[in-house]
Amino acid sequence: MEKIDTRGMSCPQPVLMTKKAIEKNPSSLEVLVDNNTAKNNVTRFLKNLGYNIDYKEEDEDTIIIARK
Repeated sequence: MEKIDTRGMSCPQPVLMTKKAIEKNPSSLEVLVDNNTAKNNVTRFLKNLGYNIDYKEEDEDTIIIARK
């Protein structure tokens, strides 16, 4: 499982980092975000690529769990 930490970054950086990780063709991916804009944009990007999305909340952060 590919893991990406995008905390402290503003869009479009979290989406660009997710796109780069997807180029490795992982079957699953975890993206750690710390704001709703990044959460929404990364989620939309992954759903458009056919990933199923789940979330796990950790304190003020969200882990986006994406699986094909």
